[in-house]
Amino acid sequence: MGDDIVETARAKVTAADIFLRKQAREPGAGGRTERRASTNGKAGENGGGRKIAAVTAYDYTFARLVDAAGVDVILVGDSLGMVMMGLPNTVGVGMEAMLHHTLSVSRAGPRALLVADMPFLSYDGGVDRVLTNASRFLQEAGAEAVKLEGGVRVADTIRSLVGANIPVMGHVGLTPQAVHRFGGFKVQGRGRDGEQVFEDALAVAEAGAFSIVLESIPLELGRKITEAVHVPTIGIGAGPHCDGQVLVLQDMLGLYEEFRPKFAKVYAPLGEQVKEAVSRYVDEVAAGEFPTESHSFR
Repeated sequence: MGDDIVETARAKVTAADIFLRKQAREPGAGGRTERRASTNGKAGENGGGRKIAAVTAYDYTFARLVDAAGVDVILVGDSLGMVMMGLPNTVGVGMEAMLHHTLSVSRAGPRALLVADMPFLSYDGGVDRVLTNASRFLQEAGAEAVKLEGGVRVADTIRSLVGANIPVMGHVGLTPQAVHRFGGFKVQGRGRDGEQVFEDALAVAEAGAFSIVLESIPLELGRKITEAVHVPTIGIGAGPHCDGQVLVLQDMLGLYEEFRPKFAKVYAPLGEQVKEAVSRYVDEVAAGEFPTESHSFR
C-alpha cells in the first residue's frame, strides 16, 4: 500500500496530463465535475483538476530543486538570454544555446513535464526546417514538448508539429520574440487589440496545442480566453482566472535585478542573500578565518 502511494506521487507528468487538467475541472453532464483518465488510465493521478504550476529552469541544479518542490511543468525558456546570458531581450538566443540548456535540465530526470522554447526564427522557413529543429529538442536534448510564440500566423506550423507527434505549447499576447515590433515589453490586448489576441488563442487551440501561455494581457481578457478554449491556459501577467501560472525562476527568487515585471512576485530574496553570503566569505578569507581546521585534511 505504501509503495503504491509513493509511486503514484512520483508519476511522470506528460503533455496529455496537462491537457486533461482542464477537463478534470470543467463541469460534466448534469453539472457534475468529471475526473478523466490520464494517458496511462489512472484518473487524476497527476493533479486531477488542480491548477498548473510552471516555472522556468535552465540548468541541472535548479531543475532538481524546482522538481523536488512539486512543479508540474519546467520550461526551458528563451528568457535565459536575459537572465543567464545578459542579453537585452530573447531575440539573440539561438538553437544551440537552447539545446545546451534543455539538455542540462533533462539530465535532472524531472518528474515535471519538460518543455523547451523554440527560439527566434527557428520555426520559420518551411515545414521541413521546423520539424528538424523541433525534433532536435526531443531527440538530442530530452525535451518532451516545445513552445512556439504566435497565434494565427503559426497555426499551420503547430498542426505540422502535432501531426509529427511533437507536443506543442502555444504562447500569445506579449510574445517576447516580437519585442521590436511591439516597441518594448508592453501589455498587449487592451481595447480593440484584445480581439486579435483572442483570435490568436482560438487558432492555437484549434491547431492542436495542448496548452497556451497567455502573457501580459488584461485579466478580463485572460478570463475570456480561458473560458473559450478547450485547452489549459497558463498565465504570466494574465490574471488569476487562467488554468495555471508560470514565472521566471530568477524573478521569483529575486536573482534578476535589471528588470522586474509587475506580475513577478518575489517568493524569496535570494539575490540579497547571495550577496551577503559571498561578502561574508570574502571577509573571512581576507581575515584568515577561512578555512579552519574543520575544513582541512590531515
